[in-house]
Amino acid sequence: MNAKLSGGVGRQRAQVRRIEIEGYFRDDGLVELEATLVDVKDIDYPLAAGVRKKGDPVHRMRVSVLIDRACTILDARAESEWVPYPGSCERIAPAYGALVGMNLMKGFRDAVRARFFGIEGCSHISELLLSLPTAAVQTFATFMKDNADSAEKPFQLDRCHALATDGDTVRQYYPAWYRAPGRASGEADDGEA
Repeated sequence: MNAKLSGGVGRQRAQVRRIEIEGYFRDDGLVELEATLVDVKDIDYPLAAGVRKKGDPVHRMRVSVLIDRACTILDARAESEWVPYPGSCERIAPAYGALVGMNLMKGFRDAVRARFFGIEGCSHISELLLSLPTAAVQTFATFMKDNADSAEKPFQLDRCHALATDGDTVRQYYPAWYRAPGRASGEADDGEA
């Protein structure tokens, strides 16, 4: 899909931002998430610190976190490989050690905004962190059985609009968990369709 907003008006690409997050299961039962953000310009880009050649990254930052099955961060590392202000941007990386103890599923995004946005962090690394909770869910989901028929509520229900327990998707694919609109999640459904 190439959804263009220009309505036929010519355009020239100027910038590419790539965010990639890889999830790894470790032999000790823990999970590592490695997140990378790369910004590249399609022209030679003048910076106060000098010209960045077309195709060379303006930013390449990486964050790695080690989490347990409850998504609590046990270890964290940040690094800046390409930065617009060499010798300065990289110095904030140790601050991200404060991620240890945070939980990706319990107020993580708010905690990151409170702790690392502004001059207390790097805007690019902090933005990258905001993608970690859903990447963790996807990593764990890789080997999880889709428990549509189990007594335990499938983890993905009520986490997005398509999987709302009062919606058509849940009614079709997870009928045991379907709740008619307006019905509290604890009320039994009498099978209305």
